[in-house]
Amino acid sequence: TMTVSANPDAAKVTLRSLELINQNTTCKSVLGVSNVSFGLPGRDIINAAFFAAALSRGLSAAILNPFSRDMMQTYYTHNLLGGYDKNCKEYLEFCEGNLQESKATVTAAKNEDLQINDLKTAIIKGFKARSQEITKQLLSDHDPLSVVNDYIIPALDTVGKGFEQKTVFLPQLLMSAESAGAAAEIIKDKLPAKKTDDGFVIVLATVKGDIHDIGKNIVKLLLENYGYTVVDLGKDVEPDVILSAVQKYHSPLVGLSALMTTTVPFMEQTLKLVHEKAPFCKVIVGGAVLTPEYAKAIGADFYASDAMETVKCAKSLQNK
Repeated sequence: TMTVSANPDAAKVTLRSLELINQNTTCKSVLGVSNVSFGLPGRDIINAAFFAAALSRGLSAAILNPFSRDMMQTYYTHNLLGGYDKNCKEYLEFCEGNLQESKATVTAAKNEDLQINDLKTAIIKGFKARSQEITKQLLSDHDPLSVVNDYIIPALDTVGKGFEQKTVFLPQLLMSAESAGAAAEIIKDKLPAKKTDDGFVIVLATVKGDIHDIGKNIVKLLLENYGYTVVDLGKDVEPDVILSAVQKYHSPLVGLSALMTTTVPFMEQTLKLVHEKAPFCKVIVGGAVLTPEYAKAIGADFYASDAMETVKCAKSLQNK
């Protein structure tokens, strides 16, 4: 195989060749796997993925580095899933050989978890259980809303910016979101429930293309605790679905969230659709990538820098 750093189609040509050989002949094949990653960083990662793809297309044998854990993991896993490893014997032996190393890694992670005493750090690192524990401790001498504003939201802002700058990746983002959600659930029980008019229904959604909803969930949490009825449409929501909900409930306010710059155009599209088809509804926007200036530029009625701003906005509309 040739290297993908010089030819983006190199791996595809090799894989297609293996496929054709396997389907149309009885010929066996042997492949020098690692050349595919020449000139690139993290070569073991690329090699292992390429090796797995080649095996799935009928590769008979490989020239590879037997001291590469990534490559050997791929090899033993392929044999296991393909039914070539009777009673999972080889796979179990391989795992047993790596057990002590794995235990050490898990122990180190647990120790790091226990040493963290700051809620913001626990959320950023995605330590769900620790986030809950620290939240309980904070609530003994902190106002619930101050925990949200001083710890949870800054943590989410940090993670959101890291995701945009590609220093934080999707699994980390999701772990942080889960940790923030777990902390928010603890806070929910401590917030005093309040009552408002039953007819004031607020629609919330994370716009099309955006899968991040923890910020929206915090807004929902506060609105509900202030007595508002909230229709939460979830994440990655099409503009026409949001409009339908606004029309169905005759909502005076819809909240739109976006964490990624690439999804802000869908926010603008949704906003214009609501203004055109449901002029009775005001639109409030928020999210890590939004600024007051940008919110104004796309025609939003309100901008929320944090969850409490949405509550204040709802109150101002209700009192008119």
